[in-house]
Amino acid sequence: MGPPGTSKTWYAAQIAARLADRDPKRVRFVQFHPSYQYEDFVQGYVPDANVGGFRLADKHLLEMCDEARRQEGKLCVIVIDELSRTDPACVFGEALTYMEVTKRNMSFHLASGQEVSIPANLAFLATMNPLDRGVDEVDAALERRFAKIPMDPDVDILKSFLIENQMEPGLQDRVIRFFAWLQTNAAATNPYARLGHTYFLNTATEEDLRRLWDHQLRFFFEKAYRIDPEGLRSVGRSWAQVIGQTS
Repeated sequence: MGPPGTSKTWYAAQIAARLADRDPKRVRFVQFHPSYQYEDFVQGYVPDANVGGFRLADKHLLEMCDEARRQEGKLCVIVIDELSRTDPACVFGEALTYMEVTKRNMSFHLASGQEVSIPANLAFLATMNPLDRGVDEVDAALERRFAKIPMDPDVDILKSFLIENQMEPGLQDRVIRFFAWLQTNAAATNPYARLGHTYFLNTATEEDLRRLWDHQLRFFFEKAYRIDPEGLRSVGRSWAQVIGQTS
């Protein structure tokens, strides 16, 4: 969990691949969003032209439970991107209790009446921005079942991007000072101002930085400071020091 641009999804994908021995059949990626429901994740009715109506279909969770049973002794992984963008307790339904490691392979009934279980070799990975509006809706019982790894903006990773992109050293220093200022001064009063290092992944020149500001960062900070115009002006002044010295 961490602010945007801190490589959460990338790391989750790398961890999942490692856990599953890079076997794509043993990894399933899903993304939660505001309209995502139990019927999308566990089980739901889908149109079926062959029967002239609807049929009950297993969805991601049950499909991966079946795959995990076929892969006995090997770990399978469900990666859930943006866990808090919907109501995850509603999406998991009855499975919320039985995803806990102490209750694996215990039988329980779905809303449809079908009896199922979650095998012990199925792991759950998720990503989440702790400042997303939906986080307040994350059920405490669900949060308790996930250990958390903080993913913070990282100056060292930012430096590696800029060096790899062969950014001019003086410009590098100004970008790094701005980034460090954000994590201390700006974020101290407004946590929504924390910016991840991957925003700078493809920047090499002052023109790249101008485009980054014009098309991404300006909107990011306008949202973060929508009720604090002086805070927004402070960020703008700090950014001007990045690109103003060689203009």
